[in-house]
Amino acid sequence: MPPIPVKPGIYRIHAHIIGPGTQLTATEYAVKYGAPVIADRANPLPIEQEWAIEPAEPVPGAPYLIHLALQENAGIVTPEDKLWVNSVPRGEWARFTFESVLGGVKIISQSGLACAAGYRGQQIELTEPKPDFQQTWTLEFIRPIDAE
Repeated sequence: MPPIPVKPGIYRIHAHIIGPGTQLTATEYAVKYGAPVIADRANPLPIEQEWAIEPAEPVPGAPYLIHLALQENAGIVTPEDKLWVNSVPRGEWARFTFESVLGGVKIISQSGLACAAGYRGQQIELTEPKPDFQQTWTLEFIRPIDAE
């Protein structure tokens, strides 16, 4: 599928897995490459579950960067084909595109792999794209990036 545009803004990113509703969540502890990014239940504190999605460059069709909304210097990186959040320079953050799929969107990394949530609590992995609900996400728009 061709990439689709996404409105820059602050989002909650919902996983499509069996069980209670889950969202893309930065864990509270850092290991190895940063804090692992997992699928977890909704948390009342937005610091771990609200994500800014914005174009990597100000040109049409540019891939997107994803970072914690309340920690502008903490972006997603993808060593070992897993998602981590880390305060490395912005140029080292992973870039993503989005594809429309039945029931939501697929989040595709710069290496062409899809973000997948296997189960609640598992670190998000990058896997070969396929028609799989575990690679389907819902982007819930919360507010524009510059809004408080």
